[in-house]
Amino acid sequence: MPEYHGNVKVGGPAQTHELAKLMITKVAVGPMDNNAYLLRCRQTDEQVLIDAANEADTLLQLIGDGGLARVITTHQHRDHWEALAEVVARTGATTVAGRDDAEGIPVPTDQLVDDGDQIAVGRCSLRVIHLKGHTPGSIALVYDDPDGAPHVFTGDSLFPGGVGNTHGSKEDFASLINDVETKLFGTLPDETWVYPGHGSDTTLGTERPHVAEWRERGW
Repeated sequence: MPEYHGNVKVGGPAQTHELAKLMITKVAVGPMDNNAYLLRCRQTDEQVLIDAANEADTLLQLIGDGGLARVITTHQHRDHWEALAEVVARTGATTVAGRDDAEGIPVPTDQLVDDGDQIAVGRCSLRVIHLKGHTPGSIALVYDDPDGAPHVFTGDSLFPGGVGNTHGSKEDFASLINDVETKLFGTLPDETWVYPGHGSDTTLGTERPHVAEWRERGW
C-alpha cells in the first residue's frame, strides 16, 4: 500500500493511513470536495464513518461487506450529511452528532455527544471535543493512539492555514479561535495529525506558529 499523505481528489482513489490498532481511510466526495473518513478497528473489524458527506455509492463501496456501526456527523452543514440518509438506510448504522447541532441535521441523531464523551470504534475510542463557532455544535474527534501520536478529525473547525469560516461574526470567530487554541493546541502535541473536512491534512505543529496571526487577522 502506498505511503499515506492524505491528498485525495473527488473521483480519485481513497488513501489509507495504517496505524497499529486503527485503519483510517480518507476519500473526497461531492461538489464541495468534502472529506469522508472510514475508521476500522484492526482487532474487531468494527467500522465507523466520519461525515457521510456525499456520493453514497462511493461511501458504501468503501464500507464494503464489513458493516457499519456508526456514522458521526461533525456538524450540521448540508455538505457534510448529503449521503447520510442513504448510508444509514443501507447499513443500519447508529447516527452520532454534537448535541447543539443535531436539530440542524435532517436524519435523526441516535446518540447526542458532548465535550469529553467517548465514541467506540471496536476496541479503539474517539474523544469528543466541542468547538463552538463554525456552528453551535461542531465537534472534533481525537484518537489518542497508544502506539504513537494523536490523530484528530476537525470537521470544518480547523484547516491548514486557519480555523473554519465564521461568516463575518466576530463573536463566533472569538469562540472558535478560543476553543481551537485551548482545546486542541492547548492539550495536544505538535505531532498530532489533523484530518480536516475539506482538503489536505496537516499537523498541529505545522499550524501552531500561526495561531496568533489568525487571531490578529480575525478569520
